[in-house]
Amino acid sequence: MIDYLTYYYKLGTEPFRSLSALSDEEAIKIMKELYSETVFGERFQNPKQYLHNRRETEKWVCNEFKKKGGQPQHTYPIPMVLGTSRWMAKNSPDPDLHGEIRIPLSVFSEYDVSFTYPDSMISLWFAREKPKKYYMADYHGKVFTLSEILSIIREKGIPEDDWHQNLPNSLAPYIEAQVWNHKILEEFK
Repeated sequence: MIDYLTYYYKLGTEPFRSLSALSDEEAIKIMKELYSETVFGERFQNPKQYLHNRRETEKWVCNEFKKKGGQPQHTYPIPMVLGTSRWMAKNSPDPDLHGEIRIPLSVFSEYDVSFTYPDSMISLWFAREKPKKYYMADYHGKVFTLSEILSIIREKGIPEDDWHQNLPNSLAPYIEAQVWNHKILEEFK
C-alpha cells in the first residue's frame, strides 16, 4: 500500500513553491522562461491561458474538497504525487537536477489533502470535454479525499501499473495530491 506523497522539483531550488502564490505578472514571466517544446515546458506556451486554467482548476478542486469536509488552510494547493511516478522521473527536463521529497501520508489528515486522477487540470478538462478515447467517468472531474483514494488504490492498484487507461504519452498517469495545509510541508524542506 502506498504510504507517502512525492514532491518533484529541480535540485538547487526551493521546494513547495507554486505559481499560484505569485502575481499574474510574476507567474507569466516565470512561465515564459520555463517554456520549451518538452512535455513539461509546452504547457507554458500560452502563459496567460495556462494561468487562467490553473486558477480555475484550483478553485474547482478547493470547492469540491470543501463539500467533502476538507478544510483548506490556503487558497491554492501544493501539488504532489501519491506514491511515485516513473513518468515524472523519466520525463524530467533535467535528469541531473531531478529532486524528490517523500512525505509520509501519516502526517496528513483527511482535511489537509485532496486527490485527482490524473493531474487536476487534465481531470477537469476530460470531465468537460469527455474525449471518448480517454474519459473515465468514475475518476475524471472528481475530487477524492484521503480515505476515498486509498480505497480506490486497494481495489484497483496504482494507475501507472495496474489501471487499464489510455492516456497519451504526453500526460502523466499518476494520482495528483493537492496539499492545502502548507505548514505541514515546512519540516520536509
